[in-house]
Amino acid sequence: MEGGGAEEALICEICGVQFGPGQNQQVCPICTDERQFLPREGQKWTNLAKLKAHGHFANKWRKHEPGLYSFATEPKVGIGQRAFLIQTSHGNILWDCVSLLDEATVDIINALGGLKAIAISHPHFYATNAVWSATFGNVPVYIHESDKQWVMWEHNNVKYWNGDKLRILEGATLIRLGGHFSGGQILHWTEGASGKGVILTADILQVVMTRTEVSIMRSYPNYIPLSASHARHIACQMEPWEFERVYGSFWDAEIMSDGKSRVEYSLNRYIKWVTNEDLNV
Repeated sequence: MEGGGAEEALICEICGVQFGPGQNQQVCPICTDERQFLPREGQKWTNLAKLKAHGHFANKWRKHEPGLYSFATEPKVGIGQRAFLIQTSHGNILWDCVSLLDEATVDIINALGGLKAIAISHPHFYATNAVWSATFGNVPVYIHESDKQWVMWEHNNVKYWNGDKLRILEGATLIRLGGHFSGGQILHWTEGASGKGVILTADILQVVMTRTEVSIMRSYPNYIPLSASHARHIACQMEPWEFERVYGSFWDAEIMSDGKSRVEYSLNRYIKWVTNEDLNV
């Protein structure tokens, strides 16, 4: 299939990622990778014009604490993740992205101060980031260069970075953890956050159902684990950072206290079990 302008550019219904205008696609490379999947009925496509038509889809908002909001599209589009708006005195950050950008969402974000930057954790959540960037003044979209091959619309506002950390605004730092994807990144935020600050982790560190631990995987839908070496690397990268709360990909995926020690415990538990050879436990 082929998509025309930004409103008609193809969006994969399975992951919600938008392709550049005019691209011919039979299947989505992100969903044919072993970390994702195509459903039995095969590839399906939509576009932004269809998502905005008839008011069937809308973004639901929630305020978590001063300066921190999240929103997700209902009914679910793609994977169903939420994105976050983070307010700082140096400008606002959109953390992660959803496919639907409608007039109500534009009005809300502008009322909260607009955007200064966009940062996205990993390819499954790239969504319609080109449209978001253009709508809010061509703000930069920060993506780690290790995931460059998964950018399906390589527009001029994508800002690739390398290394293990990048301060994008005062009090807001990207930390590359890798794991789920080589360039998988999380956001550490302190300015405006009470206590020791927070981390926004998407599913690079997945907040699990207990809401007191996290886990890591190469593929969540296909149950492919990461190695103990990956877990040790992630633990090492996390060690210098202080934080109290953890916000994950989906509604209520949050650890609201003692976040740093809970992440440390979770990674040590993961290493214990992937290296345990005792078949009697």
